[in-house]
Amino acid sequence: MAICKIGELARSKAGHDKDEIFVIINIEDEYVYLIDGKNRKIEKPKKKKMKHIQPIHYIDSELQNKLNSNVKLQNEDIRKALKCYKANKEI
Repeated sequence: MAICKIGELARSKAGHDKDEIFVIINIEDEYVYLIDGKNRKIEKPKKKKMKHIQPIHYIDSELQNKLNSNVKLQNEDIRKALKCYKANKEI
């Protein structure tokens, strides 16, 4: 089973959202809660089993700073972190 951290990016391996990238916002036993700021917002995260995700082991620095300082995350913060990751990945 993959080791996950809050704030880390993960790719869905199964389901209708297969190959989509999300941010992990909570971990409970064998489940993770995923958001993307667009379809899955902070108010209603996607609950998914850990075996159905592939952790990317990347945490956006701005997102990490907000998590460490206990600042409430906004959906736009999540969208920005995912956009930055996708832009860097294409280079």
